[in-house]
Amino acid sequence: MRVLLVEDDGGLGAAVRDQIAADGHVVDWARRLDLAEDYLRTTGYDLILLDLMLPDGRGIPFLRARRGGGDATPVIILTALDQISDRIEGLDAGADDYLVKPFDLSELSARVKAVARRYTGNPNPLVAVGELQVDLAARSVTRQGKPVPLTAREWVLFEAFLQHPGMLLSKPQLEERLYSFDDEIESNAIEVYVSRLRRKLGHDVVETVRGMGYRLRQS
Repeated sequence: MRVLLVEDDGGLGAAVRDQIAADGHVVDWARRLDLAEDYLRTTGYDLILLDLMLPDGRGIPFLRARRGGGDATPVIILTALDQISDRIEGLDAGADDYLVKPFDLSELSARVKAVARRYTGNPNPLVAVGELQVDLAARSVTRQGKPVPLTAREWVLFEAFLQHPGMLLSKPQLEERLYSFDDEIESNAIEVYVSRLRRKLGHDVVETVRGMGYRLRQS
């Protein structure tokens, strides 16, 4: 997934960014709401992690404006505001989940996975793709009963296909899944990772549509 982290605390932001990246996701970090708006205008995100108290405003009006404009991107609020009324306000504004600081980073990872499963329309973490058995929660794959180890970026790319079964994904769309704004994009990275997935998961798992992109074969 590509995640937008909106958090002004440098220490906490770095810890959350590193945790989410270690889980295999691409993270863009905005320390102000205006920068978050800039990112959202140019990039599609699968999840927003939103602090409520930013230097240039509060997260609740920001969230309400996103929802009012039709943005359905899932949002997990991360905040030190721990009153029941604060939680209710956040959820009523359109948040999908709410974590009070300080929180355990492993709990954040678990909640990110849960929200992601809900929004892909598959609350069951177990998925079958041909001869592959995929556990979305454990981020693991078995092929004919044997575990198939995937690197973090191989998993990110495979997850993109799992979230859009049968849908054609262009090279730029897949690059967005693999790289944050701070990363240097290698020109042939998608071809390399698709080749690795085919070698590990089966040659027919990912189909190439010449000049257009790639898609997951479902049978």
